[in-house]
Amino acid sequence: MNSSEENAVSGMSAGRSAMRMGPAELVQAAAMARRFYLEGKSKIQIAEEFGVSRFKVARVLETALERDLVRIEIRVPAELDAERSDALRARYGLRHAVVVESPAEAEESPDPENLGEVAADLLGELVAEGDVLGLAWGRSTIHMAAALDRLPPCTVVQLTGVYDAGTAERGSVEAVRRAAQVSGGDAHPIYAPMLLPDVATAAALRSQTGIARAFEYFDKVTVACVSIGSWEAGISTVHDMLTEEERAHYASLGVEAEMSAHLFDVEGRRVGRDLGERCITVEADRLRRIPEVVAIAGGQRKSGAIDAVLRSGLVTSLVTDTAAADALMTTGPAPRPALDRADPDGL
Repeated sequence: MNSSEENAVSGMSAGRSAMRMGPAELVQAAAMARRFYLEGKSKIQIAEEFGVSRFKVARVLETALERDLVRIEIRVPAELDAERSDALRARYGLRHAVVVESPAEAEESPDPENLGEVAADLLGELVAEGDVLGLAWGRSTIHMAAALDRLPPCTVVQLTGVYDAGTAERGSVEAVRRAAQVSGGDAHPIYAPMLLPDVATAAALRSQTGIARAFEYFDKVTVACVSIGSWEAGISTVHDMLTEEERAHYASLGVEAEMSAHLFDVEGRRVGRDLGERCITVEADRLRRIPEVVAIAGGQRKSGAIDAVLRSGLVTSLVTDTAAADALMTTGPAPRPALDRADPDGL
C-alpha cells in the first residue's frame, strides 16, 4: 500500500472516529459533563479526578455538546423577552432592562398592567435589607406596589406629591403604605398635590413637618421607582394638571417627556425647569445621586418619551414591553450609556 492509499485509509478512520464515540468514551464524556454542568466542578478538578489533562476535559465537554449528549437550554418565563431585554440594556448602557411581552389586544396602550407585576419582582431582587426605597407618582408605580409580595425590611418614602390630593388614599400614598407593609419598614408618605399654583405655595408646603420629614430621606434613597409620561393628554399627569396656555408654553420648549414633574426634550436635556419650582417632587440632582433608579413605562406611544428620559442619564434600569422596545431599538444613534451619570446640562 502506497503512502497516498495509507493517507486515504487514515482519513476514513479519522472520519469514522469523529462520527462515532465508543462506549467507554460515551461513559467518560457523560461523567465529565455531569461533573461540570450539574455539580459545578472546574475542568482542573475533573482532570485530576480522571487522570487526564484539562485540555482533554475541554475537548470531551465540547464533543459532548456536539454529539448532543448535553443540551443547554436557556429558559425564562414566557412573558419575558430575554433577547430584547439584553439588546435594550446594551443599547442604553442600563444596569437592568426587562422587556415583557405586550398584550396582543393592547399594544398601542401605554403601561400595560403586567409591567407593574414584573417591576414588583425586580424590586424584590434589587432592594436589600436596610435600603431606603423611593416611590414616585405614576399609574405604573401604583400597579407595581399593588403587586408586591416580597421586600426585605426597608424604609419607604414618597418622592412626589400626588396627582389629586382627593385620591391620595388610592394613589401614591397607598403605594408607599403597601410597600412598607410588605417590607415591615417605616412609611413616609406625602399628603400634598404634586403641582401647586405658584412657587411660594410650593415652598410653604415643603416646610411643613410631614413633608419636610419625607424630603429629609431623599438623600438616603438607595432604590427608586419612577414612571415616564409622554407630553400629551392622558399619558402625562403633569400635562393634564396644567392649563392650555401652560401646556402650549412647555410644548414650545420642545418637551418630549416628563418624569416626576421634570421635563425633557428629545435629546434628554431638561427644559422648563421653572415648573419644578412649583412642584412637590424629588429634585433632579438628588434623583441622579440615587444608585438605582428603575423606570416603568411601556407602549409604542411612550417610546419617544422613554428614549428621551433614558438619554438624560437619570435612569439606571427599565421595565418595558415589546412594543416600546422595538421602537426604542430603531430610534436614532445609540445614546451615551446611562450608567455614565455625568450631568449633560449642569444639573
